[in-house]
Amino acid sequence: MDLWVKSLHVIAMIAWMVGFLYLPRLFVYHAAEGVTPETSETFKVMERRLMKAIMTPAMIATWVFGIWIAALYNVWAEPWFIIKLALVLVLTVFHFISVGWMKAFAEDRNEKPQRFFRIANEVPTVLLIVIVILVVVKPF
Repeated sequence: MDLWVKSLHVIAMIAWMVGFLYLPRLFVYHAAEGVTPETSETFKVMERRLMKAIMTPAMIATWVFGIWIAALYNVWAEPWFIIKLALVLVLTVFHFISVGWMKAFAEDRNEKPQRFFRIANEVPTVLLIVIVILVVVKPF
């Protein structure tokens, strides 16, 4: 049973991270100068569908299966797990910040430049690397 839960957790986490790797890239293109109104509308649809159909359900599933695994293995007090949990919380906050950026684009009120989203695109990647190392290596 626990291997199924682990598998579902990893699948959900991969789907969530794929969204995080793609959504800020869409924002980079959406924030570009010279984007036509038609192209902007296409970006809005892509951003909304990515968030609602993939990222948010994957985030919820990641949390559900992650908590399930933590309960199965009783890792709540492990230092590596506490740090991992804190980083997943940061990733979750970043998710909701991304929702805000998506809404700003949807309402045609984005004021952030492409460079901002290029940098924002790296945040989930760095968090992913640290989280995976914590889970696999358990350095603490």
